[in-house]
Amino acid sequence: MHRNPSRPLSPHLTVWKWGPHMLVSILHRVTGAGLSVAGGAALVWWLLAAADGREAYATFVEWATWKWALIIWIPLSWALFQHTLSGLRHFVMDMGAGFELPVNKFWANMTIVGSLLLTALLWAWIILEKGA
Repeated sequence: MHRNPSRPLSPHLTVWKWGPHMLVSILHRVTGAGLSVAGGAALVWWLLAAADGREAYATFVEWATWKWALIIWIPLSWALFQHTLSGLRHFVMDMGAGFELPVNKFWANMTIVGSLLLTALLWAWIILEKGA
């Protein structure tokens, strides 16, 4: 296919200065996909185990509360907080607010900081409650 040299090319990522708003946009897509796949699989497993009886549910609980399962649960909870905060940021932007560059960058950074903070608080609470 022949390209018409008089037509402009679409800007590439190398043209734009990388910013937190770009990272949050990409994270929103990645966390949405991760929550759909991993969270959906965990939800379906939980529902099937609950419907299948005590033994199946006990097996699910054994796997879900295994200490190495934190490798899945902690990132999944972070993805939930990141996706939620990013979605709220986009909701505000859909209303027409927050497009000024300093405001946009601030709230993009706050979604990242907020998701990490909420994840740390959630797991501190879970671990402290379990240990008490």
